[in-house]
Amino acid sequence: MSQGLAALLRVGTQKSHSAAESTDFIKCFLKGVVDKTSYSRLVGNLYFVYSAIEAEFEMHKNDPVLSKLYYRELWREKSLELDMLFYFGSNWRETVKPTTACAKYLARIREISANDPVLLVAHAYTRYMGDLSGGQILKKIAKESMGLAEGSGTAFYEFDDIRNHGEFKKHYRQALDTLPIDAATADRIVDEANASFHMNMAMFRELEGNWLLALTKFGWNSLISKLKGEPKHTSVRPESKAVAPN
Repeated sequence: MSQGLAALLRVGTQKSHSAAESTDFIKCFLKGVVDKTSYSRLVGNLYFVYSAIEAEFEMHKNDPVLSKLYYRELWREKSLELDMLFYFGSNWRETVKPTTACAKYLARIREISANDPVLLVAHAYTRYMGDLSGGQILKKIAKESMGLAEGSGTAFYEFDDIRNHGEFKKHYRQALDTLPIDAATADRIVDEANASFHMNMAMFRELEGNWLLALTKFGWNSLISKLKGEPKHTSVRPESKAVAPN
């Protein structure tokens, strides 16, 4: 291949990444307007998605391609279990179910695992590289906008076994570029990564029912603060890479 897979994925998913950032839920999030109900539903969906990705990677850990991206230090299932307990209580396993869009996402992950497991590379890239790229910025937004105490409800963003996110991403990109795949397979992985972005967007759109309420509350609270003479709320404006898997 004339280009490595990492570059092909970065360039080939740019439009999908921009579209994901343009959903109302993400635009609100990046402005520091976060509705706790919607956010907890997102946490629930992410728990199911990561659990599925990681279970399938575990199943294929000896695969000649997937074994090259078998990094347990990236895995989010256990971290998300802590957040599920925080947002939903001790019986969350019985009460929280995947949403409709999430269920379709899970079905796709299991389908390709059974029939074309190399495409799991696309889902790992889309999710984990995005988390490493903007996780700390998004954690700060979540904490400030929902008034969360340190260590409460944001375990998802903590990669305790990765000291340097930038170095790890460099290593991961190198691993992508050395996967034993041909150009046709690389193109299929890029296509699947775009599909992954759109499945994530479908989950975001499900959460937009509370978006207007959250935005209204944000505006009302800002007005009250102004009338009281309190400092104006400063929203956090992260770099565009906050949710970019680069």
